[in-house]
Amino acid sequence: MSATPIIKISNLHVHHGERTLLNRINLEIPRNKITVILGPSGCGKTTLLKSLNRLTDLHKELKLQGKIFIDGEDILQVKEDLTRVRQKMGLLSQRPFPLPMSIYKNVAFGLKINGVKDKALVEETVTRHLREVGLWDEVKDRLHAPAARLSIGQQQRLCLARGLAVGPEIILADEPTSALDPVSSRKIEQKFLELKEHYTVIVVTHILRQAKRLADHVIFMYFGEVIEQGPPEQLFESPRTDILKEYLQVGH
Repeated sequence: MSATPIIKISNLHVHHGERTLLNRINLEIPRNKITVILGPSGCGKTTLLKSLNRLTDLHKELKLQGKIFIDGEDILQVKEDLTRVRQKMGLLSQRPFPLPMSIYKNVAFGLKINGVKDKALVEETVTRHLREVGLWDEVKDRLHAPAARLSIGQQQRLCLARGLAVGPEIILADEPTSALDPVSSRKIEQKFLELKEHYTVIVVTHILRQAKRLADHVIFMYFGEVIEQGPPEQLFESPRTDILKEYLQVGH
């Protein structure tokens, strides 16, 4: 683990009634690296991701205990100004959800709700982030066309640009390529590898090949628990637990 981790989770439990979704989660996530949360479907990966930006608050039936420190602040203790907490993170979902407006306005949306009115600044920011996700050359002549006309792979990169425009420190990506074709998937993966220079990237996946291509740090989950965590060469080449050994043998 490098320097000070950007995220530290201590004894996190998430319950839904009598059902335990996350059990005794303790982990650290390094800054400016790609951390992959790996494991079979239904093992708690998405719940863990939603805990990081308090999207679990939208589900009143979920009860959280423990501590989640981001930049040293326990975000589970934040009672007000949740927008500030969430603004530290850009979220990329399994399927892209462009807003029902133009390509340009999608990226400018976050600036608008934060009260940025300087047109030159908005234009510069939109251009910069479309370039950052490798979309500028594909859309520069149709910025005011509806975002819904883009291919699904382009829509996912647009959603990434929209998330980056609010100036996050962390990119949360929940199975971000599961709805994409192989070419678009590789473009998203390549962007993550470039973006980690300036952002901390956390990718949820059940695809072992993707984890091997991307990960600087791996967290392997199974039935709501962290089974192993560490550098990819350690987990993939010398797994300590039978659960992970079996998972790797199946290949996923």
